Amino acid sequence: MAVEERRPPAVGAQIKRWRSERGLTLAVVAERSGLNVGYLSQIENDKASPSLACLSVLAEALDVPIAWFFMGEVPAPTVVRAASRPIHDHEGLSRIELVDGGQSRDTSIVEAVAPAGGRAGLHTHAGDEHHLILSGQWRMSQGDHVVELGPGDYIRWDGTIPHDAEVIGPDEGRMLIVTLVPKS
Repeated sequence: MAVEERRPPAVGAQIKRWRSERGLTLAVVAERSGLNVGYLSQIENDKASPSLACLSVLAEALDVPIAWFFMGEVPAPTVVRAASRPIHDHEGLSRIELVDGGQSRDTSIVEAVAPAGGRAGLHTHAGDEHHLILSGQWRMSQGDHVVELGPGDYIRWDGTIPHDAEVIGPDEGRMLIVTLVPKS
């Protein structure tokens, strides 16, 4: 069985990227780091493999964490356009809109919309639940605790304890709900 040749990690592209992001020339980085301009060029072109001590000096000169030099391809962010969000009808509410598209592994972000008098009904689910009232007046209840909230108000509770939300004002109510899904 042949042993594959181990190659040092290629960090040149990331070093060049952060130097360019900072608007610095090789000469400026050389001055800040005490390294030779020619050596820096070789590092950026992956023709030289810098030691950890050298990378530490470069990280300080570029004002970035050293770990950023080891980042490979960064995955693209997930974008969910407002027009393509999944929407679910919910008894008592006008709708539940999956702001995050239902794509997150550890968090659920939804917008709940209810007409005046609309109510979610007592329910439970796993995870802490964070609510931000966007519009309308809401009565939030959990056990013996009842709180009336308006736009800009926030409440957090344990979703495993039965809870309810009701629009008590004359207008439609909207709230953003973020639920942290426990790891299994």
